[in-house]
Amino acid sequence: MKTKHIRHHEPAWFHIDASGKVLGKLATEVAGKLRGKQKVSFVRNWDCGDHVVVTNASSIVLTGLKLQQKSYFHHSRWPGGIKERKASDLQQTDPAFLIENAVKGMLPKNKLQNEWMKRLHVYAGAEHPHVANLAGKENA
Repeated sequence: MKTKHIRHHEPAWFHIDASGKVLGKLATEVAGKLRGKQKVSFVRNWDCGDHVVVTNASSIVLTGLKLQQKSYFHHSRWPGGIKERKASDLQQTDPAFLIENAVKGMLPKNKLQNEWMKRLHVYAGAEHPHVANLAGKENA
């Protein structure tokens, strides 16, 4: 008996409210849904994931002293071009970056990573333009 795999799938849409959730635990849940690990037809080398809409990113929780001590670095490749941003500043200015960076770090580093990240939609507030896609579906 041969095993049949579904090569084409219709991605589902999930909505996750990030208010009061810990950043690492939320990123683990989102990364699993982006890859499609909850599906019976999951195959590691195929893209069988779903869309994930994360709202209320500005009210994410960082445990311990991470809010004051965690830093994100970027270098422009010019001498003295290192830039540092604290997590507390990012939570005020760009809270979506915190979630996107954590989720990207939890995905495998392969050719599918960019395809999975295209399906992640993060919003600082409760409003988002994907209401029609989520209509009639339960929140995750």
